[in-house]
Amino acid sequence: MRVLLKGILQRDLTLAFRQKSELMQPLMFLLVVVTLFPLGIGPGPDTLQRIGPGVIWVAAILSSLLGMERLFRDDFADGSLEQMQLSGIPLYQIALCKIITHWFVSFMPLLMLSPLLALFLNLTLPMYTALLLTLLLGTPVISLIGAIAVGLTTGLQRGSLLLALLLIPIFIPLLIFATSAVESAAMQLPYGPQIAIIAAIMLLALALSPFAVSYALKVSQN
Repeated sequence: MRVLLKGILQRDLTLAFRQKSELMQPLMFLLVVVTLFPLGIGPGPDTLQRIGPGVIWVAAILSSLLGMERLFRDDFADGSLEQMQLSGIPLYQIALCKIITHWFVSFMPLLMLSPLLALFLNLTLPMYTALLLTLLLGTPVISLIGAIAVGLTTGLQRGSLLLALLLIPIFIPLLIFATSAVESAAMQLPYGPQIAIIAAIMLLALALSPFAVSYALKVSQN
C-alpha cells in the first residue's frame, strides 16, 4: 500500500511539473498582486510595512484558488479517480497525498520567495519571522480545507466560481489571525497566541480533512 501511495504522490508531482503554464500561473498572479499594490497606494516604507503581510496573505489565498480546481479535476475526467477507489487504498489516504502535492506545488515557491517579498515590502526581521511562521502553519490549512470544497464540486461545470464563493469566507479568520501575528511582531508584542490558534486550526484540519474529502468525493460521484 505504501508503494502505491508513493506512486500516486510521484505521479501527481510529475504531472504538475509537466504542466508548466498551469504551475506558474498562481505564482505569477501572486507576484503581480504583490508588485501592483505598492504602485497603487504609494511606495512609502511605512505604508508598505503596514500593508505588506496582508497583501502577501491575500495574494496567497487568491492564487491558491487558481490551481485548486485541478486537485481532482483531471483524475475525475479520465477515470483515474474511480480506478484509485477500486485499488483497495483507503480514499482518505489518496486524498491526503493529493493535498500534500497541492501544498508543495502551490505554496513551496511562495515560502522560497518570502524573503524577497519581505524585503520588497520593507518588513523587519521580527515581522518576517512572524510572517514565515504563519505561512508555514496557515498555508496547509488552505490546501486541506480547499480540498473539501473541491471534492464537493468535482464534476460540476464552472465549479471554480462556486469554489471561490465557498472558500473565501472560510479563510477570513485565518487571514485575520495571520496578519494580527505580524502586526504584534511589528509592535514588539508577543504573537504566540495567534500562532497557537493557527497551529490548532491546522492540526484540526489535518485530522478531519482527508476523511471529509473522501466523503465529498463519494457524494460527488453518485
